[in-house]
Order: sequence, then C-alpha cells, then structure tokens
Amino acid sequence: MAVFFTCEEPQALLDAFQSRIEQTEPKDSITTWVRSDDGRFYTHRANDWARKAWFRPVVGPSTLTFNIVKPVNQAISTVAYAYYHGHLIETFLAHFDAFFTDARATAFPAINDLVG
Repeated sequence: MAVFFTCEEPQALLDAFQSRIEQTEPKDSITTWVRSDDGRFYTHRANDWARKAWFRPVVGPSTLTFNIVKPVNQAISTVAYAYYHGHLIETFLAHFDAFFTDARATAFPAINDLVG
C-alpha cells in the first residue's frame, strides 16, 4: 500500500510538493493535502477524507516513496486506501509531471507501510 515515484531527484520532488502545500498564493498551490503537526506525514484535507490515513515520504536514490500509515486505533478502509493512493498520484501528475517518469501504487502492504 505504497506509492512510488521514479525520478532523478526524489528530494527535489518532495521539496516541490511541500512547497506547493505551504504556498499561500492560490496559483499552483496544493490545497488538498496537509502536513502533520510534526511535519513527518501527509493526510488529505477534505472533511470526508482527513486523517483517514497518512503518508510518510521516504527519499531513496531514484525513488520517492509514500508509505501508508494507519490512524491511531483505526484501520484503513479499502475505499480510503484507494482514494488516498489515487489522489496522490493525480496530484503529482497535475503538478509535477516533469519531475518523475513513473508512478505506481501497490495493491497490498509494502515494506515500511504501517497498517497492522
């Protein structure tokens, strides 16, 4: 249950994502994702989806991975899993298509996912 973005500069891609979330000007800003208070995770901002799951970014040599993390004392539903993964890929395609060459989501838990 992870999302992988294949790219030459994974840290630059993550920095661009963070910057667009924190951007106050509406042009090109990302308003659908928010960082956790400690800055380590991302969740969806919409009322129906907020805090249903979290993503933890992991920067690798040629991959930016977002591992899914379940909320405290709550399971992640299949619908929430699908929404989060699909929407994250949609966000990156809409804003950062020039930063990566490939995006994929796993159907089952991946290494470093925290779903149990």
